[in-house]
Amino acid sequence: MASLIWDQFDYLLSDLDGVVYEGLKSISPAPEVLGELASLGIPVGYVTNNSSRRAAAIAEQLLGFGVRCAPDDIIGSGQTGVALLAEQVPAGSRVLVVGGDGLRDWVSRGGFEVVDSADAHPAAVIQGFAPDVSWRNLAEAAFAIQAGAKWVATNSDWTLPQERGMAPGNGTLVSAVHTAVGQLPLVAGKPEAPIFELAKAHFEAKYGVKQPLFLGDRIDTDITGANKVGMASVLVLTGVSTRKEVLGQRLEGRPRYIIGSMSELLEPYAYPRATKRGYRSGSAEVELRGSKVRLVEGDPTSVDALRAACAVVYTSKTPIFGLDVEPALYE
Repeated sequence: MASLIWDQFDYLLSDLDGVVYEGLKSISPAPEVLGELASLGIPVGYVTNNSSRRAAAIAEQLLGFGVRCAPDDIIGSGQTGVALLAEQVPAGSRVLVVGGDGLRDWVSRGGFEVVDSADAHPAAVIQGFAPDVSWRNLAEAAFAIQAGAKWVATNSDWTLPQERGMAPGNGTLVSAVHTAVGQLPLVAGKPEAPIFELAKAHFEAKYGVKQPLFLGDRIDTDITGANKVGMASVLVLTGVSTRKEVLGQRLEGRPRYIIGSMSELLEPYAYPRATKRGYRSGSAEVELRGSKVRLVEGDPTSVDALRAACAVVYTSKTPIFGLDVEPALYE
C-alpha cells in the first residue's frame, strides 16, 4: 500500500547539514522539494546542532538556494544551550564561551556576560563548534570547569559533513575537555530532548500546527532524538548514516520512514507489507530463511529493498549479529 507521508503530519522539522546542504552547496533536490512543500502550505522549520553561525546567516544561505526562510524558522543548539544555562546560573553571570559568533550572540542576548578566560571566574562554560576553536580555548574551558563552573555543550556530534568529506565535529572537542576534567556536560542539542521540545513549542505557536515529522540524515542525533521525544522520524540517505547502519539499529534508533532523497517526501510511500516469509516494499521483496536475510525480487540497492530488509530484521526475534544479511542489501 502506498500513500503520501503527509496524510498524517502537518509540518516538517528538518536538519540542515547532510539534508539541505553540505558545506556551501545545496543537496539536490532539497531546494525544489522545500519550495513545493511551501506551495502545499506545509510549514517547514529547521533544527540544527550548528551553534557557530547566526540564524540570519543560515537563512541567507537558504535564500541563496531559493528556499524562503526567516531567521526564526531556525532553532539551533546555541539557542537551546543558553536556555539550559539560564536553568544553571543566575542572569548576568559570566559565561566562558567556546565557539563561534552565533553562540556568543545567543549568550549575550540571554543576559549573560561573555568572557574568554578562566581567570574571569565564569559561573559557567558553554562549548560549541567553530572551525577556529584552538587548544587554548579548550584549555581555558577545562580550567574554568575544574574551578567549579557549570558546563553546557551545544552538541556532541562526532562528525561534521563537509564538501571535501567528513570532518571532526563538536563531540571530539567536548571529549578532549572531558578527558581533562573527568566529568560530562549537559548537552543541549540533538539527540537530547531540549532542542526538540523548544522547536516543537516554537513552531506550533507560530504556525498553529500539531503533528510534526522530523527529517534527518543521522541516526545517532536526528532519529534517536526524535524517537526519544515521541516524534515521528524520516531518515534520508544523503548524509551521514548508511544502509548498513539503519539495518543494524536497535529500537531507539529506528526511523519510521526511510527515503533515498528528499524528492520522495512528495511521492507515495511504499510501506513494507508482510508476505509469507518476509516483507515487500514497492518492487522489492526480502525473506528470512532461517537466519539468512535474502532479496528474492528487485534491486538490492533500492530504497524499497532497504525498507523491506529493515522490516524483516526489525521483526525478527534474532539480534542483528545473529543474522546473515545479504551484503548487496547494505553495501
